[in-house]
Amino acid sequence: MIIANPFSELSEFIPPLAMQIYIIAMILLVIGGTILDMMHKGSAKYFFENSKKAKKHAKRSVGGGQKAALAAQTIAGEVLTSSEFSNPRRRVSHLFTMYGFVLFVVATATLIFAHPTEADAGVWPLLWHLGAAMLCFGGYWFWFFIRVDVSSEGMPWNRLTQGDIFIVSLLTTATFALLWSFTQGSAIGWAFFALFIISSTTLFSTVLWSKFAHMFFKPAAAYQKKITRADGSAENLPELGELTDPALQTRYPDIPEYMGKTPAHMGPGIKRETPNHY
Repeated sequence: MIIANPFSELSEFIPPLAMQIYIIAMILLVIGGTILDMMHKGSAKYFFENSKKAKKHAKRSVGGGQKAALAAQTIAGEVLTSSEFSNPRRRVSHLFTMYGFVLFVVATATLIFAHPTEADAGVWPLLWHLGAAMLCFGGYWFWFFIRVDVSSEGMPWNRLTQGDIFIVSLLTTATFALLWSFTQGSAIGWAFFALFIISSTTLFSTVLWSKFAHMFFKPAAAYQKKITRADGSAENLPELGELTDPALQTRYPDIPEYMGKTPAHMGPGIKRETPNHY
């Protein structure tokens, strides 16, 4: 079942051209929603003005080679391996969800545009099912066990807010896609297919109100932060140096008074215990 192209049987009822037009429409919705989100929140304006402010307060120049290296670090760290997550469970969950989503979307586009009527489409049907399964694993793990409002604040798992549009529509898209694939040819299979289309349309048409656009802004913010550290502007914050430096502690006597003589080794602090304070 998982090595069969789920769209080949569908092509007997829905023309491949219609499926391809739907994919293009979803891409346009994401692009349009992201642009509207940038205009509404002023994200591009914020990054541009913040960059100008950083250049004004820069203490040293950053060459093209160093910028390229920082961009590569951002791609390898924040994008490909999600290094910004200090919680290992959150990081693994995010990686499963992210790579599952990418695999699912790429496989969907490949099957619909390159193999819309072929039951045997090589490895792509397997990748399509694998991507959806990875997405479900990482997403449901996050939804039931890792979310802050559930794991730390004791909120019920079924509590929904506007901020949940992205993760809920993402999970329902992958879930109904798998259920549709496994029940094709039956009445309930068409019901799952309808829910799959409703969920995916919701996912790609609500970018303005969901966290979808966050995927594009996060790498840009991480890269800009690296640039400010490299040029010394440090987001207009003062460079204190090492907190263990005796000269610095003489200049700021409250450091040893409140943080001890070795502030870099103060212990786990708030990480001492899991925040399960209901």
